[in-house]
Amino acid sequence: MGLRSEYVHMSLLRWTLALIVGAGLGMDAYTHLDLASTYSHITTGTVNQGVLFQIEAVGAILAGALVLVRPNLLTAALATAFAGGGAGVLLLYRYVQVGKIGPVPDMSEPLWYTEKVQSLVGELVAAAAGAALVAVCWRQRRVPNQA
Repeated sequence: MGLRSEYVHMSLLRWTLALIVGAGLGMDAYTHLDLASTYSHITTGTVNQGVLFQIEAVGAILAGALVLVRPNLLTAALATAFAGGGAGVLLLYRYVQVGKIGPVPDMSEPLWYTEKVQSLVGELVAAAAGAALVAVCWRQRRVPNQA
């Protein structure tokens, strides 16, 4: 395969992965926005879990939009870190009784339900596709663009 052909294939792969990252983060944002009002009663007086869910949703929307508008190494790394971090926090609070941390309320919840699973799937899909996108962007930087 010639350099030009490899570049075209890598570009197609890059955009496909960006769409997958965007879809995963979109699923994450949707579930967090949908659940925010349900968790607004869990509070420390400073901040409530509903607000934290809204912040998570806005972050997912921004990270997804960035990677869709400009799928490059920086945006892919940001989206991967955001999605992976969200999945890590979800799993931490599912399996560990963390308790209240400063202004963050105790968000431990040892249950699985449909929207929690959907959020985790979206985050894991986005993180995996994001990691692959980082690798593709890294590789594509090494392949000269020959017209």
